[in-house]
Amino acid sequence: MGMHIYFSGIGGTGIGPLALIAHQAGYNVSGSDKQQSQYTDYLLKQGIKLHIGQSAEQIGLEHAENPIDWIVYSSALPLEQPQHPELVFAKEHGIRTSKRDECLNEILATKQLEMIAAAGTHGKTTTTAMLIWLFKAMSEPLSYSVGAKISFGDMGAYEPSSRYFAYECDEFDRNFLQFYPAVSIVSSVDWDHHEIYKTREDYKAAFRKFISQSKQTLLYAKDATYLELEASDSLTIIEDNDPVIDKIQLSGQHNRRNARLVIAAVSTSLGIDELTLVDAISSFPGVSRRFEQIIPGLYSDYAHTPEEIMA
Repeated sequence: MGMHIYFSGIGGTGIGPLALIAHQAGYNVSGSDKQQSQYTDYLLKQGIKLHIGQSAEQIGLEHAENPIDWIVYSSALPLEQPQHPELVFAKEHGIRTSKRDECLNEILATKQLEMIAAAGTHGKTTTTAMLIWLFKAMSEPLSYSVGAKISFGDMGAYEPSSRYFAYECDEFDRNFLQFYPAVSIVSSVDWDHHEIYKTREDYKAAFRKFISQSKQTLLYAKDATYLELEASDSLTIIEDNDPVIDKIQLSGQHNRRNARLVIAAVSTSLGIDELTLVDAISSFPGVSRRFEQIIPGLYSDYAHTPEEIMA
């Protein structure tokens, strides 16, 4: 059956898509969650074995039936419950445990995939979804993980013929520093996650390190200035008023600005002319709860920081 990976918190937006990717990539996948949701129902329909409720007894039965090689858990799990029964069980039975980044890196290495990372304080989910949309529009295979529902695919997918993996690369818990992307988009930088980054400088330093780990990075001039970075062979700085932004037919200036970065990243990765990509991105249907049109003139958005609300 191959390596058995057990995903604790399988209904979450980070863990769930990764479980689906691992399942599609040929790993033996199972998992658990505290509560039932539409997403756990969906994963069951995809042939993933999971149970609702997290106890030593439940995971013990799973391990007895099909020995678990690796338990992957969300960052929130040990914070919420340091003596989580599944983590305690893993320790007692000598089972490898890790957060999702280690698991994803293993899949990337095994399947020889190069990462296109969508990073930044705001806009990560939308830029990841735009990457998926453009690759589909260009009929290019792509594996990916995105942290919200999209109307044109699953939240996570493994495509055997793909060369690239598009990933929403989050700075929370310094998660993004675990990766070495081929191409990175940094959509914006505003000090956030103060519980992890105690000072503004600490936050900026983390982004500078992430950029140094990326073979190629694209960002706007205002963010390059904020991070005190200059253009180089590995760093492309796009002017804040770049003329391509106004050619993009999408609602919301922040969406057009995100789309501009995605166009540059896809053009760099696939060698496709930017104007071809402008046409394709202009029909991007949007992402759930990210400036999502409900009816003409009425939008839903879950913006939760002053900068996002202002945008």
